[in-house]
Amino acid sequence: MERLSDHLYLHRDTCNVPVLADDDHAVVVDGGAGEVLARLAAAGLAGVSDVVVTHHHRDQVQGLARFHGQGARIWVPASERDLIADVEAHWQGRQVDNNYNTRQDRFSLATSVPVEGSLPPYVPTAVGGSVVTAIPMPGHTVGSVGYLVEVDGSRVAFTGDLLYGPGKVWSLAATQWSYAGGEGLAATVLSLLDLRDRKVDLVVPSHGAPMFDPAGAIDLAVERLLALLDLRGQHRNLLDRRARPFTRVLPHLLHNRVAHANSYLLLSEEGTALAIDVGYDFDIGLAAGTDRAARQPWLYTLGTLHEEFGVDRIDVAIPTHHHDDHVAGLNLLRDVEGTSVWSAARVAEVIQDPRAHDLPCTWYDPIPVDRVLAESVPISWNEYELVLHPLPGHTRHQVAIEVEVDGQRVLATGDQHTGEGWLNYVYQNRYRIGDYVDSGQLYVEREPDLFLTGHWGPHTVDAAMRTDFAERGVRLAALHRDLLPLDDLDLGAEGFAARIHPYRSTIDADEVAMLDVTVHNPFDHEASVRLRIDVPPGWRATPHEVAVLIDANASRTVPVAVTTGAGGPTRRAVILADVTVDGQRLGQQAEALVDVQ
Repeated sequence: MERLSDHLYLHRDTCNVPVLADDDHAVVVDGGAGEVLARLAAAGLAGVSDVVVTHHHRDQVQGLARFHGQGARIWVPASERDLIADVEAHWQGRQVDNNYNTRQDRFSLATSVPVEGSLPPYVPTAVGGSVVTAIPMPGHTVGSVGYLVEVDGSRVAFTGDLLYGPGKVWSLAATQWSYAGGEGLAATVLSLLDLRDRKVDLVVPSHGAPMFDPAGAIDLAVERLLALLDLRGQHRNLLDRRARPFTRVLPHLLHNRVAHANSYLLLSEEGTALAIDVGYDFDIGLAAGTDRAARQPWLYTLGTLHEEFGVDRIDVAIPTHHHDDHVAGLNLLRDVEGTSVWSAARVAEVIQDPRAHDLPCTWYDPIPVDRVLAESVPISWNEYELVLHPLPGHTRHQVAIEVEVDGQRVLATGDQHTGEGWLNYVYQNRYRIGDYVDSGQLYVEREPDLFLTGHWGPHTVDAAMRTDFAERGVRLAALHRDLLPLDDLDLGAEGFAARIHPYRSTIDADEVAMLDVTVHNPFDHEASVRLRIDVPPGWRATPHEVAVLIDANASRTVPVAVTTGAGGPTRRAVILADVTVDGQRLGQQAEALVDVQ
């Protein structure tokens, strides 16, 4: 092993393997093929206590099983955990036919390795005998992280494959996260500039030689990467967006213009801020795929918020709705800033238990809510008074957030519509035919001066525009009633007569899955509804079949207990609800998925 300083060594394997020595044990970065285990004794080390992983590629991690076998704890990037700890599911689910997903996520292990967990981003954490700070460094992969450590008086960055050497990166192919995309190139530039701002003394890459002039190495790489992006015609305003991520909508209201879904910040005279929606902070385009490793939240613009606008911290964050691009950063913000998450109940029920709901665009992890807010009543935060109004349409689990700011009545409307008034409904978000009638009426009654939209920025609005929104909602409802056979069979805009909750559940083989099956009577008269629960062979549903009377155009919920068969672990066993109404067989109208562990 090469000795870089008293407590830092470097072993060259399938990748560079930095070794942080402390007494008789070490913390290792990545690990390569694990050959460093045979070199420890020469440095007076008895073993490895921990391995911190920068990204999931095989040249970094193919020896992880060897480290785990000798008792080392494995720490991996949060978004790439499944590519290490549950990689078999990745191999079974990864699309390979007619494949437009050019991410290098197939450069992964063949079999899983147990992991201890993930280090919290931006938070110094004791690992073995070292204090390690994980920093998101997307570029080479979406979920890549780097690690900052103080070693022998120097500030050292272990950067994975973000940078190879002065002006060079290890791979350009890895930066193409979508077909013909340049997302990883832009992310690499941003990550390198963030690293430069951290003023490290030494960069130790996964491939290439250690760099003792990090600033010079970074500047040359950024210059070349920007030239490449310019030739591709992509992200040509990247540096301008980085320099000015926020614009002032009003003296006390900021717009994060670089986020994938707009975030807004209400500024208090107390020096704190309230955030409306916190998703993906700096948008350089979404990677192909929606698996966990395709998304990594970060807080890239937080430093600018503190330094340029004098915000001490983000005190509270409130989401308008449950979609990942509006909530993905909430857990991270809580961990880093101590931010409290407040939410309306209709949003909280989804973000706190996303697996229970058959809805698009939910975040992968539960997001705890610190305070559930009542709707249509004033809520105080510092000198402001906010009101949350029901705003179903784009999704049933959405609110409008009203607040008076600098003499303007502001209404944050999420993704309900564009600034020009085009209606943005999605049927699987539980859209109902009259939703936009209700929101149009809300606009007429509350008379907002300013809309804060989710993807179209802030827009001023006058009485004529509010009336136009209301009229569009009426026309939308009328067209649905004209087009759908509601007089014969009213299944609403969604088109189904049943729903099972929770949609996804995980149980042990000897447990019972408790499901609620909600059945809808689609007729304008009381009807006899027969419900049958279909389960996999050897499984049992109680009741298996039941008949109930349901009022006209009403719904009723039937609790069902499902027990498993004699087989072993099962992934996504399908439970079906078969519905017959007044003798008319509608068939298997709803499903739920049960994992048996």
